[in-house]
Amino acid sequence: MALTTEQVLGWTRVGVLLLGMGWAAWMDHKERRVSNNHWLVWVKPAIFLWCLELLAREADWTIFLTASAVIAYASVAVIGRPTIKDLLSGNRVDVLVSFWYLISFVGVIVGMGKYSDIDLLDVVLGEATGMAALYWSTLSGLVVIFIIDFGWRLRLIHGGADAKALMWVAILIPNWSTMPLVYDYGAEVALRLPPAISLLMWGGLSFLLIPLILMIKNVAQGNVQSISDLKMFWHSTVMPLDKVQTSHVWLLTSMIEMPSGELKPYHKTRAPKRTPSDDKLAQQIQELRSNNVHDVWVSYKLPLLVFLFPVIVPMALFGDITVIILHIIGL
Repeated sequence: MALTTEQVLGWTRVGVLLLGMGWAAWMDHKERRVSNNHWLVWVKPAIFLWCLELLAREADWTIFLTASAVIAYASVAVIGRPTIKDLLSGNRVDVLVSFWYLISFVGVIVGMGKYSDIDLLDVVLGEATGMAALYWSTLSGLVVIFIIDFGWRLRLIHGGADAKALMWVAILIPNWSTMPLVYDYGAEVALRLPPAISLLMWGGLSFLLIPLILMIKNVAQGNVQSISDLKMFWHSTVMPLDKVQTSHVWLLTSMIEMPSGELKPYHKTRAPKRTPSDDKLAQQIQELRSNNVHDVWVSYKLPLLVFLFPVIVPMALFGDITVIILHIIGL
């Protein structure tokens, strides 16, 4: 059976998502950072595919410029935004970027006026059709980018690479109609999370496996040697002290002075709010070493992108995780 244009574009999007996110996840795993150049490279096929989709659906110029506004908003996280001082200095790039913002804004405003006669409730419930539905679904991308940006600024999304990855997903897969779901649990559901937010929820679900994995690992390695270790074995593990400074971990073991004046190792149950400097960490390690502590409890710095990458496949197969959960519990 021949694939439709929408299916070809959809599966191409899934392929780009796997490649781009896979590469980012590898860098996040090895270096705990993903360069801005990575997103500048991979946003190009995302924009190209979005343009092809809008062309296939015969979108007018206001919809193209509204999509441009979504991309412009997301670009601030990577290239920043021009200031008044930048514009007054006459920097050509800053002037061009500002002009990009302006014409995109014009497209959004004109589109609002052009398609204002539609009932927004119909758009939310998925009952709207035609160009009006396409315009408002495209405009919703601004809301998704805002939610991700807001979460990043509130540190609900901790890493800059995590926020940029989700913004990239929002551009690559702006709505569920652009993704070829094999089994769509949400076909009869009016309200679904946007794909980028749903991918974050899928990743959060995979995080729930971490305590189980750590418990099995710690029991198998004989790290649970006392009752007090039970408070550690589900969220941390034991590592040789010499490996701490070269590993992506938080050190949980420190020396504490007892009432008798004796120094004993103490294991914190939570990672520090702020990552200590290299000098501070070296000082802590030296103190432990001087007290003949050779193995310590540590908590892994888990990179979110490593968890987002493998859940792309189930999301492509089944769609929004929240819809699946509601379906399972009978709501």
